[in-house]
This record gives sequence, C-alpha cells and structure tokens, in this order.
Amino acid sequence: MNETTFVRITNDGRKVEVIDGWVCLDGRPEADEIVALDEHPNRQAIQRLVPLASHMAGRLPLTLAEASVAQAALRRHHDRFDGSPLAVSERLRRTVWQRAMHDGVE
Repeated sequence: MNETTFVRITNDGRKVEVIDGWVCLDGRPEADEIVALDEHPNRQAIQRLVPLASHMAGRLPLTLAEASVAQAALRRHHDRFDGSPLAVSERLRRTVWQRAMHDGVE
C-alpha cells in the first residue's frame, strides 16, 4: 500500500511528496531524512538562494511548515513496526551506517 503525503509544488510544477518513507520529487525518491539547515554543510549558500528554507531533504529546500508536514509523514511511516527478519536486518543496517557516518566514516 502506497502511503503518499503532499508537501508542495515546486516553481516548475513538480510535486514534492512523501511516498512510503521517502521525500520524492515528481515521484522519484530524493531523501529518506530531513536535515535542519543549521546542520547542513552548505547552509550559507542555500540560505542565499532560498531565504525561506529551514530544512533540506536531499537537494530539496523546505520551509518550516513544509518540513513539518514531511517529517510527520516520515515519522508515521517509520513508526509502523515490521518484525520480519528482513525489516529488522534493514533497521540494524541503517543504524550501523548512521553511527558510522556520525563518527566520521565515509
């Protein structure tokens, strides 16, 4: 079952939506997490180009309201518990990868 949440329409008419745990642009996955602009390495350049942006989802700048809608949809998707061995393995893989990235492994 596809769970889709509308976030906004871009200036060029493409839809930004959250589909099954991914922030998507025109139906194509862009990011599975949202980063606050304060934590983004290119925040100054982004802020100059998109002054209302407060968050980024991959290459998509989001306002605070848009980020709130997208984050809620991502949270709803991730809060559904799937106890299958494959799902548990995937969650563990993602956790290990996030920890490695946090510790500086590239």
